[in-house]
Amino acid sequence: MQKVMLIGNGGGGKTTLAYQLAARYDLPLHEIDALQFQPGWVATPATELRQTLEHIHQTERWLIDGFGPWDQIEARAQLADTIIFVDHPIWVHFWWACERQIAAAQGNPRLGGPPDCDLRDVTKRMFETIWWVHENLRPKLASLVEHYQTSKSVVWIRSPEALADYMAQLPANE
Repeated sequence: MQKVMLIGNGGGGKTTLAYQLAARYDLPLHEIDALQFQPGWVATPATELRQTLEHIHQTERWLIDGFGPWDQIEARAQLADTIIFVDHPIWVHFWWACERQIAAAQGNPRLGGPPDCDLRDVTKRMFETIWWVHENLRPKLASLVEHYQTSKSVVWIRSPEALADYMAQLPANE
């Protein structure tokens, strides 16, 4: 694992997995949400985001968690040696996202995400995005992942149990 693309709908456990993978394989972790949003949920200008992603793609080792522009997703898939697609049933993404929102409302810190961006400010938008991704982007992602199944290491996680099993099988930190 040198170049890892970790992708899937919101609320699926990607960021938790990303932090574990980055630690276990000593990979530089890049969260798309932290790149595309500045404090207060201000969008990073598209050209700046694109330049940042292109720079990361050119480095020797990376773990990229999240989406970004579709052409950058395609480029990342082409460059990655490992693609991990977290693809739970839609209700799991909603359920876990709801749990995350409740934790945020209770003042619990979250793992990862854009700095100085309060999750409580985006609850409605987050749930709308999860639905939009499921309906519009997931079919394209599934096709993209299928395309690379024979030429790359592909991990297609389709349930919380599969995610837990995958995480349990990761090698211990050295």
